[in-house]
Amino acid sequence: MNSYVQITTTTPSREDATRIADVLIGRRLAACVQIIDTIDSIYWWEGKVEKATEWLCVVKTERRLFAEVEAAIKDVHPYDVPEIVAFEVAAGSDDYLAWLSRELRRDDTSGA
Repeated sequence: MNSYVQITTTTPSREDATRIADVLIGRRLAACVQIIDTIDSIYWWEGKVEKATEWLCVVKTERRLFAEVEAAIKDVHPYDVPEIVAFEVAAGSDDYLAWLSRELRRDDTSGA
């Protein structure tokens, strides 16, 4: 049985979020990337509290592709230290998970 994850990352603009989604979908590293419009983030950065408006990307994929997803995000992300966090999917609709697996890259060496 496949192990599924949802990976989140935030970006400073819709354009950055769309670029990340396009790369992940184009390489078949994700079956779906949802872009959630503007969230307010408050966080520590370099010793002080920062506030930013960001876009949240939710990446639907399999655990086996995490390292490639992480590398692809880092390649195009504008932040020095982007959020890249994976959450295990405990359960899901059989039909949805089967679709997700069908849309992903089948091997670890070549693109779609």
